[in-house]
Amino acid sequence: MPHLLSLQVGMPQEVVTKTRKGHMTWTSGIFKNPVEGPVWLGTLNLKGDGQADLTVHGGPDKAILAYSADHYPFWREEFPDVDWQPGAFGENFTIAGLTEGDVCIHDIYSIGETIIQVSQPRQPCWKLATKLQRPTLPKRVIKTGFSGWYFRVLQEGLVAAGQTLQLVERTIPQNTITAVNRYLYEQ
Repeated sequence: MPHLLSLQVGMPQEVVTKTRKGHMTWTSGIFKNPVEGPVWLGTLNLKGDGQADLTVHGGPDKAILAYSADHYPFWREEFPDVDWQPGAFGENFTIAGLTEGDVCIHDIYSIGETIIQVSQPRQPCWKLATKLQRPTLPKRVIKTGFSGWYFRVLQEGLVAAGQTLQLVERTIPQNTITAVNRYLYEQ
């Protein structure tokens, strides 16, 4: 049974990163920390969570970023010097038992008091590479298809780590996140 292995939140923060040309200052909400106990999930995000660049992150169709815990062993082998803990990909929900091949656009799940719907795949950007100091990581995410996905919130309520995700409705079974990623990147 798919379940929420870990729940993470984090507010945007300013970061200074060393580059080949000196230093770069950037702001991001990609830094997430685990939360214990129930957390309120609203239509835009979890309580205590935020996004820095609302032109490409957040909003009702990107209220929650989910990532499959099933991929973390692969990444630990691929980049053994990175501390691959839940939230490393900047996700709010680290979910065990679901991957991009299992999840379809418009799937509706219940978890805790909430009802959520899969809205779109995550498209990895330079901030993920910069955070983990792995310049090739976005290309590897695209190549593997281990992108993660976003949920929109249909019914607000409390959620907590350990809760199961129940599939309520599937209307487009051919539109898995894997299939959509192939369409986006293999054209």
